[in-house]
Amino acid sequence: MSEQAAFEERVYERKPALRRWLFVHKWSSLICTLFLLLICITGLPLVLRDEIDGLLDDALPYAQVAEGTPNVSLDRVVEASRKMYPGETIISVFVDDDEPKIIVFMASSWEAFKANRRAIHSIRFDAHTGDVLKQTKPFGEDGLTFLQLMLSLHRDLFGGLAGELFLGAMALLFIAAIVSGIAIYGPFMRKLDFGTVRAARSRRLKWLDLHNLLGVVTLGWALVVGATGVINELSTPLFALWQQTDVRAMLAPLQGKPVPQTSELSSPQAAYDTVKAAFPDMTTTSVVYPGAPFGSPFHYVVWTKGREPLTSRLFSPVLVDARSGALVAAVTMPWYLRALELSRPLHFGDYGGMPLKIIWGLLDLTTIVVLGSGVYLWFVRSRASRAQEGSAAAMPLASPSAAE
Repeated sequence: MSEQAAFEERVYERKPALRRWLFVHKWSSLICTLFLLLICITGLPLVLRDEIDGLLDDALPYAQVAEGTPNVSLDRVVEASRKMYPGETIISVFVDDDEPKIIVFMASSWEAFKANRRAIHSIRFDAHTGDVLKQTKPFGEDGLTFLQLMLSLHRDLFGGLAGELFLGAMALLFIAAIVSGIAIYGPFMRKLDFGTVRAARSRRLKWLDLHNLLGVVTLGWALVVGATGVINELSTPLFALWQQTDVRAMLAPLQGKPVPQTSELSSPQAAYDTVKAAFPDMTTTSVVYPGAPFGSPFHYVVWTKGREPLTSRLFSPVLVDARSGALVAAVTMPWYLRALELSRPLHFGDYGGMPLKIIWGLLDLTTIVVLGSGVYLWFVRSRASRAQEGSAAAMPLASPSAAE
């Protein structure tokens, strides 16, 4: 047995509390490591998804127009979308505030969309000319793009809500592994200076020191990403909770009234302009049609966001009567959905430009090394333990004469 292994055994035997922390660290790490490796590997391209999407985008280029050219009417792109896909349902209209594009999302019906959120396709329009730049098919029909594959694996392993909850549980185990790692780091490293890597000793000791060092270096980042990952995986039940509480109470006075038909809907451009005029300090980003799973059957839900770096991540819905086009109310999001909104940029590191994305990517790569080294250390120690047990079993029993 090595000097380090003997030291670990002595600490393990003398401190029951440490023994419990070691148990938590060992099994929480072993259970979640392979899934965390997958999450880290798929998360790496997602940090740079805007840049990758730009490189792989095969859409037609935007028109060259004079500065200050206004956008085309949303009514025009909606009408063009209906002519291209008669009989289909418009889910929402997105107006990009970074690029001159308007995207219309459609599905065969609301029922099909509610049954499968991926059964949706989109039409991208040039915001200045109204020309069609690109169309997509429903998710997976024409093969998954690289980023779609990465996002689906990262978010739910293609398992829908069950996959989201499972990966959320793995993220909780990751947090448990981090906390237990902090508890055992001090006792096991007290005889070594911080940052020591015993490269001249055995390979196992070298990787153990690297595992501990890199784990401590990425500690804060890993806790943030792990905690925000748990929150992100709860987005579906959190929005469902909001719908069953706040939204239901808000729509209670309208229960029993007929839901507006497509022919009765007022202008989406008028709804967009109404909200924009009522909230001039906000950026209006999209118009969700009546019937959305987390919306209202009687209203357009017009989403807005702030204009500052922090508030640009905080989205607020505004209800507009789908028949009359009158502004009904600005909805205050509950604290748990605000936490969800704030967790997303913290999780993906996409709120500080390319420098922060590079930092996030390097920390992600470092975490992959920590996870991989943890698997290696467990494997090597398990093999050594089996070999030691085998040697003990093969040792011949002493004869009576030898005992004498």
